[in-house]
Amino acid sequence: SIELVLGHALRAIDLDARTVTLGPARPAGTMESGDRVLPWDRLLLAVGGTPIIPPAEGLAEHDYFTFTTFDDAKRLAAHLEGRRQAVVIGGGLIGISVTEALVKLGVRTTIVELAPQILGRALDAHAGTLARRAIEGAGVRVLTGRTVTRVLGRAGGTRDVAAVVLDDGQELACDTLIVAVGVKPRVEVVAGTGIACGRGIVVDRHMATSAPGVYACGDVAEAYDFILGGNRLTPIWPNAYLGGRIAGRNMAGVETVYAGGTAMNSLHSFGLSIMSAGTVDPPADDGSYEILCEEDPRRGSYKKVVLQNGRVVGMIFAGAIERAGIIFGLMKHGVVVDAYKRRLLADDLGLLSLPREVRLALMQA
Repeated sequence: SIELVLGHALRAIDLDARTVTLGPARPAGTMESGDRVLPWDRLLLAVGGTPIIPPAEGLAEHDYFTFTTFDDAKRLAAHLEGRRQAVVIGGGLIGISVTEALVKLGVRTTIVELAPQILGRALDAHAGTLARRAIEGAGVRVLTGRTVTRVLGRAGGTRDVAAVVLDDGQELACDTLIVAVGVKPRVEVVAGTGIACGRGIVVDRHMATSAPGVYACGDVAEAYDFILGGNRLTPIWPNAYLGGRIAGRNMAGVETVYAGGTAMNSLHSFGLSIMSAGTVDPPADDGSYEILCEEDPRRGSYKKVVLQNGRVVGMIFAGAIERAGIIFGLMKHGVVVDAYKRRLLADDLGLLSLPREVRLALMQA
């Protein structure tokens, strides 16, 4: 049977007694009569992450929006009625997606991104420029290399935002402020337990933590990356989904090995479709990488495949993404592509373009 417990947070984990304590959020170390103590034989920590909040003066004293729950989205939707100017802190996938929604609602929007380019973790500089052009073409102002240092409110002591001040002293008027900087794993849930953590909760190829019977998956898990050949955080939905399935099978006694995930990004915004995965911008001074590139300015397309030791280790497809799935399959399965690498950027690339043994391997995977 399945019991769903809502309105309670994880308060404590007792590895010796094999129990968890659930209760409403409040200072650590306190107990109340409403707490529940539940026993477990296997424990899965799928607690996700929390939004990263920049250290801007006055931010905590004013209303701003992040994205963690559906209620967050509903709260923003209700707030936007009658609003006309927004600032979005963060030029990653979430920041770009919310900006497109704001533009469709008629809200004038400025993106403020600390990095030198938008989508810096997903794209190289050239693809980032293509994305920026598409976004600015829709009337969005994009400011890179800048950060918000101060939030100003309206007169009268309300929590309404009136403007933000950037690190160069520039002031941007706005009535809506959205923080989309990223998330940090909720490793605090295992504090004091001895469960091994890096940036996230470290898991093995079975999604098991260092504590017997305890598993982790999703944004909180530092799991195997098949490109890196080791563990790292990759807080994206496909990896969370696959990691959860692997954890569940092993918790049920069906031994299953996690093949690993890697950084993957898919975006269709402002009329531009982009897919990227793996190592998209290797160090220029590392001679072990080979870069294959092709651009068609008339179509607005850009393709890039990164090779190392004859294998695909990264890709970017912008404006022409139809063949990206085949390239990702070659990357995921570590196929040596030296013999036909020049075909990888062809518009007519298909399974029939690949050697028979490779086709069979990809179709059976």
